[in-house]
Amino acid sequence: MAANGSPVNEDRIPVIVGVGEIVDRPKEIVDGLEPLALLEAALKRAEADSGAKLLGEIQSLDVVSFLSWRYRDPEKLLAARIGASPAHCYYGPVGGETPIKYLHEAAKRIARGECSVAAVCGAEAQSTATKAERAGVKLPWTPFADDVEAPKRNAAFQKPMAIKMGVFQPITVYPLYDSATSAHWGQTPREALAESGELWSTYAAVAAENPNSWLKKTFSPQEITTPSPDNRLIAWPYTKLMVANPSVNMGGAVLLTSLAKARAAGVPESRILHVLGGASAQEPVDYLDRDQFVESHSQNAVLKASIDLAGGDGRKFDAIELYSCFPVVPKMARRTLGLGPDVKPTVTGGLTFFGAPLNTYMTHAACAMVRKLRESGRLGLLYGQGGFVTKHHSLVLSREAPQQAMAQDTSVQAEADRHWRKVPEFVTEASGKGKVEAFTVIYRGNGEIVHGATMLRTEDDRRTLGRIPESDVRTLARLFDMDHTPVGAIGDIVTAADGLPEWRVA
Repeated sequence: MAANGSPVNEDRIPVIVGVGEIVDRPKEIVDGLEPLALLEAALKRAEADSGAKLLGEIQSLDVVSFLSWRYRDPEKLLAARIGASPAHCYYGPVGGETPIKYLHEAAKRIARGECSVAAVCGAEAQSTATKAERAGVKLPWTPFADDVEAPKRNAAFQKPMAIKMGVFQPITVYPLYDSATSAHWGQTPREALAESGELWSTYAAVAAENPNSWLKKTFSPQEITTPSPDNRLIAWPYTKLMVANPSVNMGGAVLLTSLAKARAAGVPESRILHVLGGASAQEPVDYLDRDQFVESHSQNAVLKASIDLAGGDGRKFDAIELYSCFPVVPKMARRTLGLGPDVKPTVTGGLTFFGAPLNTYMTHAACAMVRKLRESGRLGLLYGQGGFVTKHHSLVLSREAPQQAMAQDTSVQAEADRHWRKVPEFVTEASGKGKVEAFTVIYRGNGEIVHGATMLRTEDDRRTLGRIPESDVRTLARLFDMDHTPVGAIGDIVTAADGLPEWRVA
């Protein structure tokens, strides 16, 4: 029913009607499919899945940003390949949440009556591209567009001191959240690591059953968390089996229409899923400009809005997909949702085991969610995240039709911002005592320690970073104490010969 009590116009009810995926494992490097070919194949599979001829009628096309190959106007090249002339034709910036954002925005266009057929798709061919570069093989793909600027990532948004300290990439920033949150939850490092292992083992089990996953192998929690020659430490406490695997060749696509269009095109009712709505919010892009690291106000606001769409209880979701670039993200999310460790956090398999086609993992998650809800259940939650716990977007899918028109204002930024506390001033020079706010230890590819890195609060409650040299065995031992978190520990801040602050255990 609409807000005035009248039935919602079927021309304004957005539904998902088709999903398609492709996994490319070429025997020879030169036979690998380029991203454009993967996109085209995924869209055609989504059309076939819908049971209707829809590609030529696409009026809204969103292509998730990819990094394995560079094109000039890839969205236009793709539209030409599928014989479509969409009025909205978009290729966007990087971000793991973007597939959910694009699906939500496409659904809102349909709800506004701006289009009746929309598509969201993404692809990566990083495995083939990397192998070709290493082997010196020239790929017979669309010529690489050297004059197209690469998307801005990581270092472009962080403070110079974070770059010097090596904590400016996802693999070295997310561990900071992991240490801060686990301490806040009252866990010892041993307990926190065990939770991560159990969680990731669950993701691996789901990936093992997903026909579209890259790695179809189960792992025990101990196999995941225990360092070994094949499972090296990358940034404490994360091993190789606890981080995203971008070396894949994958494409995914989702087709949306209005309910009226779906029925007119002959899409079987069993293929139709309704898009109820979602929410979005974000944190400052520079993580050092945040008030704390024990929670994300934006994540909380987005997930709580999703709970409201489910009737006020996160346990009403029959299936969920919690973004899984690193364990801390779903660990935080499931606490906000009020879900225990018994609730399966994925229908896809996670960015480690299913594979991490970089920004477009959640496109595949949407495909898996659609298939899951077609089989059983009523409500599904898709939660995507981008940056360093920075950008958050959720989408709720349902087998049942909505009772009211889709909301157009879905930002919950004001609710997120309402919870912010004072942000400590960041300083590059400090001395005296420093209390650990969060920490990690960075490793080389051969397993050797580069150095430890601590986020510190000074005696006057300002924030800085403190390095721990590999030679400072005593301080590193404090960081590695599995029964007592170093978060909250107080030590001395000294200035090293290169001008960077270092932290020493008291």
